[in-house]
Amino acid sequence: MGKIAAFFDIDGTLYRDSLMVEHFKKLIKYDIIDQKAWFEHARDTFMDWDKRQGHYDDYLDEICDLYVESLTGLDKTCIDFTSDQVIKLKSDRVYKYTRSRIKWHLDNGHIVIFISGSPGFLVEKMAKKYNATDCIGSNYVFENEMFNGTVIPMWDSRSKNVAINNFVEKYDIDLNKSYAYGDTNGDINMLRRVGNPIAINPTKELLSHIANDPVISKTSKIIVERKDIIYSLSPDVDIFDI
Repeated sequence: MGKIAAFFDIDGTLYRDSLMVEHFKKLIKYDIIDQKAWFEHARDTFMDWDKRQGHYDDYLDEICDLYVESLTGLDKTCIDFTSDQVIKLKSDRVYKYTRSRIKWHLDNGHIVIFISGSPGFLVEKMAKKYNATDCIGSNYVFENEMFNGTVIPMWDSRSKNVAINNFVEKYDIDLNKSYAYGDTNGDINMLRRVGNPIAINPTKELLSHIANDPVISKTSKIIVERKDIIYSLSPDVDIFDI
């Protein structure tokens, strides 16, 4: 019989923001990169989202491009130091529900796997912090201990699908008995692959896909954690366009 696994996205599912954004902020704080890039490129997009006049995904897309550009040519020692600071200072900023689910899976002897679009060097540290069995993130390629600007992504549904196939083979996982946790449409294939899909604070796009899917609309749990309350919703919950 195959083993039971639990696949967790990190940003927005476990961590309450973006590990990449936190790392970007630390690089600026320690004067490793110039904050001018933030003010010239990403600040206005962030402010639009902060005022709920723009989309968070637009902000993240802009930050991602700027982040990769800013990291190119940096020494791995600087990146490791600032990554350690992110984990030391920010890694407890997680959703209570997801943290409790990780513990429940580990207590029951399940395989816990983190699959995230965040940089692999951050994902690995987060996985160690929460005792995950294994993990994979976006691969930032280093040559001679310096980031060369190449990223092999893990933020899209296709890449996560391939990663799951590899983990299934590696650990002899029974997907029908397994669990997946995600929050954006990049997690949709991960949720479709398992018998127990859970969407945590899902985006409108993900919730719409779940509601219109003949299979996972019947098997998914929708969990929302806001302020001091955690509650569940039906996949066919009303969505308001404003």
